[in-house]
Amino acid sequence: MELPYVTPELPGVSARIKALPEDFVVDEIPLYPAAGEGDHLFVRVEKRGLDTLQVARSLARAFGVSARDVGIAGQKDRHAVTTQWMSFPGLAPEKALGISGEGFRVLEAIRHPHKLRMGHLRGNRFRIRLRGATDVEAVERIARALEARGLPNYFGEQRFGRAGENAAMGRRILRGEEKVRDRRLRSLLISAVQSEIFNRVLARRIREGTWDRPLPGDVLQKLETGGLFVCEAPEVDLPRVRSFECSVTGPLPGPRMRPSPRGEPARLEEEAMREAGLSPEDFASRRDAPGARRPLRLPVRIAVLPVPDGIVLDFELPAGAYATSLLREITKDAPAPSGD
Repeated sequence: MELPYVTPELPGVSARIKALPEDFVVDEIPLYPAAGEGDHLFVRVEKRGLDTLQVARSLARAFGVSARDVGIAGQKDRHAVTTQWMSFPGLAPEKALGISGEGFRVLEAIRHPHKLRMGHLRGNRFRIRLRGATDVEAVERIARALEARGLPNYFGEQRFGRAGENAAMGRRILRGEEKVRDRRLRSLLISAVQSEIFNRVLARRIREGTWDRPLPGDVLQKLETGGLFVCEAPEVDLPRVRSFECSVTGPLPGPRMRPSPRGEPARLEEEAMREAGLSPEDFASRRDAPGARRPLRLPVRIAVLPVPDGIVLDFELPAGAYATSLLREITKDAPAPSGD
């Protein structure tokens, strides 16, 4: 599926990304601070060259708890240096502080009453080196355009697996052609299909120039609170969308996807589902795919910093947003410069 840019008139800048793990630094921004007391221990971990579940399992073994009891708020990239919070039941802070292993170390440990749950993060802070990039002015132009126009909230390629195999298997599950017993894996595969349908809707609305313009019947989201409402008067809601108070949303199909769009937005979303080879009925009774609305457009602020052998981008994104959506606008898939 070809995804259009929102800065197509600005040429991309060639760069090497993730040449080293230190070129891609991600710090998790928690949804709330640990309370300082309670039956669970919140542990802040730094990792390098490892995925989140590898570190969670290693720490569970070190602490003598089941890996199923580990709480995490989100997955972090393997090919990066990242920090994030995890929770463990029944531990004292002194048992966790100073623990380290190959590729990870514990930075903080604070008690909290409850287990950390998936999605309990406000967002992530990124510091990404565009190694070999030299045209600071070109990067600045794209960055300022994204700040003015908004960032397309595409799901990144990693969501879909190698050659889209996750979405392909998810489709077979939804059609009843394949069964997967593992609940987490099944949910992951179906979510890849939901993400594909969302990307199709966003791509079409960018092409049609309506991703930042509400249509009658659109479901809009208040970006500060997450509240959803149906657009009845586009002329009233347009200034709120343009100022990033609200965003037009797209579908993650499922039985709890409420409210539903009407009119032209509903037709566009049904067409995207048919293009994916599915229908609303395929999602109607899926408990493993409850569904939701997701904003098409996000505000972003980007610092552009020249450094030796490249340019560094500093920015924050809310939970669920992908840094790759920003990077593809910067590079436009321009060939990477040669060199190590």
